Amino acid sequence: MTLKTGRGAEAPPFIVMDVIAAANARAAALPLGAPGILRMEVGQPGAGAPEGAIRAAEAALRSGAPLGYTEAFGLSVLRERIARHYQDHYGLAVSPARIAVTVGASGAFPLAFLAAFDRGDRVAMAAPFYPPYANILTALGMEPVLLECGEETRFQPTLALLERLDPLPDGLIVASPCNPAGTMLPPEELAAIARWCHEKGVRLVSDEIYHGLSWGTVEESTAAAFSPSAVVVNSFSKYWCMTGWRIGWLLLPEDLIRPVECLAQNMFISAPHVAQIAAAAAMDCGEELEARKAGYARSRALLLEGLPRAGFTRIAAADGAFYLWCDVGHLTNDATGFTARMLDGAGIAATPGVDFDRTRGSRFLRFSYCGAEAAMAEAPGRLAKWLEG
Repeated sequence: MTLKTGRGAEAPPFIVMDVIAAANARAAALPLGAPGILRMEVGQPGAGAPEGAIRAAEAALRSGAPLGYTEAFGLSVLRERIARHYQDHYGLAVSPARIAVTVGASGAFPLAFLAAFDRGDRVAMAAPFYPPYANILTALGMEPVLLECGEETRFQPTLALLERLDPLPDGLIVASPCNPAGTMLPPEELAAIARWCHEKGVRLVSDEIYHGLSWGTVEESTAAAFSPSAVVVNSFSKYWCMTGWRIGWLLLPEDLIRPVECLAQNMFISAPHVAQIAAAAAMDCGEELEARKAGYARSRALLLEGLPRAGFTRIAAADGAFYLWCDVGHLTNDATGFTARMLDGAGIAATPGVDFDRTRGSRFLRFSYCGAEAAMAEAPGRLAKWLEG
């Protein structure tokens, strides 16, 4: 008997996870004393949660108080602290009632998509893009509409591109800073896009998980400041270095508060209680986190200087996040094979561009520079030696 499988069973892989597995296997097979693998494939900060978050979690675990279900939208103390963050960081007054604490940004996206869109709805996004956007939409019966964006638009959508769409999409996803390119939308461009979406009835979903990690070339801004209908996604995984704690949030427009709450109650119940306590404490660890950010900035500067000398000469404007999006078309038209050979020959793990761009990704790759500074400093020399050999 052959049993039916659902449409979700056809979801393509998130290729970076396969690269992680290959890098782990390669590292495990290295002989004793051999140079280690430089991990530049994944956007996971090299350091863990800040000390204040760890102390708060320890205290909660030792208190004897039950760490059980919370309300579906999370602990009030965390929601209030996130609301204060919007006031402090953006000068934007936000009601805690609009904030939904989620199981990471990965848990936030299906909640937002299910509340905002129906099966068959068309949701636009720039390509290259974060792969789960399209993969989650497809699994939910929605249609990704990919807008091919290049260096001329800084790998971001533009109002001109959107105005040419016919028919108009039901939604638009933007990311600033974006993964994989690290480029940002200046406030005036984000404002124009957000207002256009609101006027045209196009639901805007703004991925802001790399906020806090920008390098002074473009000012950070939130779509919530420009549109009452925008959905904002954020996470404690990147700036706050809490990937494994699985904690994020949504800033919701008024019309989606109750729909998202009902979905969250049924799909996730709540985000982990102890992770919520730690996240609230992490938001008061600014000095430690800014020191880590300064380390990323040094790694970024070393790579932007060293990679061109090693042969990687076409790099997208690295406004934020901790990625470098490199056009390697002069070196290969098979980024997947190229990164596999790079892992074996140079001991460097990077992510092939096909994960982020289905038509042009074979000539791109992404380096992540949030690992140890010493490893990032070593990478250009290894790459140059490997390419010369």
